[in-house]
Amino acid sequence: MPSFWEHVNKVLREAQIIIEVLDARMIDETRNSEIERKIQRFGKKILYVVTKCDLVKIDELQSRMRELQPSVFISSREHLGTTILKRRILELSRGESVIVGVVGYPNVGKSSLINALAGRSAARTSAESGFTRGVQRIKISPKITLLDTPGVFPLKEKDTKKYGKTGAVDYAKIADPEIAALQLIEDEREVIMRHYAVEAVDPEEILCHLARQWNRLQKGGDLDLEATARQLLKEWQTGKIRR
Repeated sequence: MPSFWEHVNKVLREAQIIIEVLDARMIDETRNSEIERKIQRFGKKILYVVTKCDLVKIDELQSRMRELQPSVFISSREHLGTTILKRRILELSRGESVIVGVVGYPNVGKSSLINALAGRSAARTSAESGFTRGVQRIKISPKITLLDTPGVFPLKEKDTKKYGKTGAVDYAKIADPEIAALQLIEDEREVIMRHYAVEAVDPEEILCHLARQWNRLQKGGDLDLEATARQLLKEWQTGKIRR
């Protein structure tokens, strides 16, 4: 069975334009520098598509988008930006029929993006990271065909804390959820404090506060910090927490 990277390399060879899908809340964390270097080596055009834009403040997003060119920001959930994205693809292809590869980290929203573009459930989706197993070919207009790929990590990257934050590893499968949750709190302290109305500042105190708030207790009354950590990661990964 071909590896995920073999599927991605096949798409990079076949497509004329490559969309790299990024999470609006974590643009830097979801950029895959290894894939970007491959796109450059293959001599293909890259288009950055920043999804989940409904979860961030628009002025913050616009300032970041100026750094990424060419780029489009969209919300698959709210169906925002898909018409602009189709137009930008045809601008890059100069109006010619084109095959577009879609790449990115696991669970960054590639399949949801394709379904929003196609206007139907054309690509298989799941909240579980790594759900897409092989290349999917979807025709979204007479001139645009998309190739969806499995999400892949850079080969040398082994950052469990980052994967918990980005959703590249599902919250239910994180080996050390407390460590990942504490890193998320450290990185997004003000966002989490505001969202949950928490006054504590220390990440461990915040996690304990959430355990009491959610009544996450073990037998004997001790706080169940592992279950609390998984719930926090779940709510972040599924977009319940806005920046």
